[in-house]
Amino acid sequence: MKQTMHKAAAYALGTLLTLGVASSYAQDDAAAAAPAEPQANSLDQLLEFVREGKTSEARENRQREQRFQAAKADQQRLLREAEAERERQEQISTRLENTFEENELRIAEKQKQLRERLGTLAELFGHLTSTAGDAATNFESSLISVQFPNREAFLNDLIAKMAGQDELPSIEEIERVWYELQREMTESGRVAQFTKTVSKPDGEKVEQQVIRVGTWNVVSEDGKYLTYVPGKGSLEELARQPSGPYQGWARGLFGATGLSKFGVDPTGPAGGSFLSALINSPTLEERWHQGGYIGYAITAVGAIAFLIAIWRLVVLSAMSSKVNAQLKASTANTNNPLGRVLKVHEENPKMDTETLELKLEEAILKETPAIENSLTLLKIISAVAPLMGLLGTVTGMIITFQAITIFGAGDPKAMAGGISGALVTTVLGLLVAIPTVLLHTIVNGRAQRIIHILNEQSTGIIAEHTEANLGQ
Repeated sequence: MKQTMHKAAAYALGTLLTLGVASSYAQDDAAAAAPAEPQANSLDQLLEFVREGKTSEARENRQREQRFQAAKADQQRLLREAEAERERQEQISTRLENTFEENELRIAEKQKQLRERLGTLAELFGHLTSTAGDAATNFESSLISVQFPNREAFLNDLIAKMAGQDELPSIEEIERVWYELQREMTESGRVAQFTKTVSKPDGEKVEQQVIRVGTWNVVSEDGKYLTYVPGKGSLEELARQPSGPYQGWARGLFGATGLSKFGVDPTGPAGGSFLSALINSPTLEERWHQGGYIGYAITAVGAIAFLIAIWRLVVLSAMSSKVNAQLKASTANTNNPLGRVLKVHEENPKMDTETLELKLEEAILKETPAIENSLTLLKIISAVAPLMGLLGTVTGMIITFQAITIFGAGDPKAMAGGISGALVTTVLGLLVAIPTVLLHTIVNGRAQRIIHILNEQSTGIIAEHTEANLGQ
């Protein structure tokens, strides 16, 4: 009996272990949430627990089988519905394919019918499309669009309409293309005045009276030349205006009734590139500053040379005037070099010829440094100025090539600008050297003329003195 009870207890414990493993893998939420099994206090209670567990497990298995059967039936229903939907969609696809093929045949037939009805008009519409495209491109950058904006919008819409091949242009649209072309041609030869918003270089926008000269230029009422920006459709005042009388002529157009002078930019129909290039063209002052410190030094040396030359010209002119007056006088005057040389003869009338000649030569030698004062300095400046310019050019080229080494030579404008700036010092050196050579020649000629007079008069005095001594 005890052995039988032990076997029953072992069987019960094995059953409990099996139930625990099964419950751990179950997907039933109720079983997962069930409270813990109570502890058995005797073998009879344990057998009762086993019996209840089997009963509960059997009930749960039946419920699980029922759910499985219901899910299987539901899956079969969903499968039947999906197959029915697929069959319906296949029928719809077949019907749409047939419709698409019918439409393609109908479109081909309509296109053939359209070509037959168009006949020679197809070539006409092709030319019309090409003409409208060219006109739209020209209108976009034309100065006439300043006065008549958005003309190209109609042409672009017409081109899109004719490109669609499902709608033909109307007679009114074709006539408008002809009208726009005719207006462009007519306005290109007309001087028109109207009001327009002008953008100043500082960003300010003002309403001004402007005059359009054909397709060449647009000027404002204050004589400023304007440029048209197609992308923004606006008029902008050039940051740098042409010099000379051009701005005055532009102001004169306002109120003019007959012929009037006006400076026309020859690149006007191409966008006024010549006037726009003035912004990037440096003035004389800017070019002078490009020479840097060497350019400033050359300018200072040139100014010194000019002042010296003017000073010596004034001094030599006054000295020459006094010498000419001395030539007409009978007595020596010590306020000029010739008078001081003649004074030597007057003070030594009985001196022998050789001694007198030496005395006169000595007097001339004393006067020569004052006459030739600063001539050597002018000559040196005329020789040094080109060398200073060459120094500045070499220095600028070194800097330019260093920049090319760092940034590369991808921008020809930047490289050309650096070389141009380097050559400015050479130009400055030549501009100083050439006038200095001319001034040195003029000043030296004045000085040599005075010295020649002194030598001439000295030789004459010696000759007269010699004749007088021989006569005695």
